[in-house]
Amino acid sequence: MTVRSILSVIGLAFTAYLAARGLIWTSPETVVRGWLIVAALVIYLPVTWLWIFAIGARDRRGQSSSGTRARLPAWGVALALIVAVVVSNASFLAVTEAGRTQPFVTWVIGGIGALMTIVMVRRRPIVAWIGMLILAVSTSFWLGPLQALSLGLVGSIVWVTAAQLVTIALDRAARDAERLAELQQAASAWQASQSGRQRERRLHVQRALQAAGPILARTIENGGNLRPADKQAARRAEASLRDELRGNRLLDDGVRAEIDAARRRGSAVSLFDEGGLEGLGAADLNGIRAELAEILREALSERVIIRTSPHHEIAVTIVGRSAAGSAGGDDDQVDLWREIRRPR
Repeated sequence: MTVRSILSVIGLAFTAYLAARGLIWTSPETVVRGWLIVAALVIYLPVTWLWIFAIGARDRRGQSSSGTRARLPAWGVALALIVAVVVSNASFLAVTEAGRTQPFVTWVIGGIGALMTIVMVRRRPIVAWIGMLILAVSTSFWLGPLQALSLGLVGSIVWVTAAQLVTIALDRAARDAERLAELQQAASAWQASQSGRQRERRLHVQRALQAAGPILARTIENGGNLRPADKQAARRAEASLRDELRGNRLLDDGVRAEIDAARRRGSAVSLFDEGGLEGLGAADLNGIRAELAEILREALSERVIIRTSPHHEIAVTIVGRSAAGSAGGDDDQVDLWREIRRPR
C-alpha cells in the first residue's frame, strides 16, 4: 500500500469513530429530535469520505502547474462549508439544554475539525479556516466560548494548524526537490557537453597530427629546406587544419577526401560555417555532406568557397570562381553555383 492509501484508511477510520459517537445516546431523555442527529451523520460521513477518496485526487493526466496541488472542484468546497454549518448546529438542536455537553452531541466539534483538517491537506487553507470559524461560532453560541474550548474546540484548531504547517513544509520540500532535480539535470547536461567537447578536441588534435605531423617531421629533419612537393603538402595540411576549425560540421571522411583531391588539382577551397546546421540531425547532416562531396568531385574552379547558410530553405552554398577568359580581364567569373537545400 502507498502512503496515500494508508493515510486515507486512517482518515476513514477516525471519522467513522467520531461519527459513531453520535449514535451512542448516553442520555436518551435529553433527545427531543433524534432524526436531526441521524441526519447530521448522514450528511457528514458521505461528504467527509468524498473529500478523503475523491475530491482532490490527483489528476491522472499529470500534475497541476504547482506540481503538488490537486483538483478541488467548487461544489466540493460548497459541500464542506454546508456540512460545517448544518452539522455544527443540528446535533445541538436535537437535544435539550441539559444534553448539549453529552459526547453524542459534542462529537461534532471533533468531526468538523477532522473534515477541515482534510480540507487543509487538500491545499484549501481559506476554506478550512472558514469552516473552523463556523464551528467556533456555532459551538460558542450553544455552549459558550469557554465550554466549547474545553470540549474539543482547542484540539480541532490544533489539528488544522498542524495540517497547515505540515503542508507548507511538504510543499517547500517538494519545491526544493524539484529545484535540486533541475540542478542535477543541468549539471549532467553540462558534464555531457564538456565530455563531448573534450572528445571533439581530441579528434581535432589527432587529425592535426595526422595531417601536419609528417610535414613537421620532414621540416625538422631537413632544417627547413623543403622540396616543392613538401611545400605543397604543408600548404594542404595548413588548409585542412583551417577546415577543421572553420567548418567542422560540414566535414566527414568523404568531404575531406574530395577537398584534398580538389586542392591537389590546384583549386583553393575555403570553408565557412556561419550557422544554420545546429538544428539538423545526424541523418540530415550525412545527406548534406554526401551531396557536398558529390559537388566537389565535379568542381574544376580555381577557387571554391563553401558557406553554410542560416536561410530556412538553403543549408549550404557552393560558389566556384575562375579567372576571366577575356584578355586583360581582372575580375573572376563565377563558373559554379550550387545550393544544398535544407532537409524538411
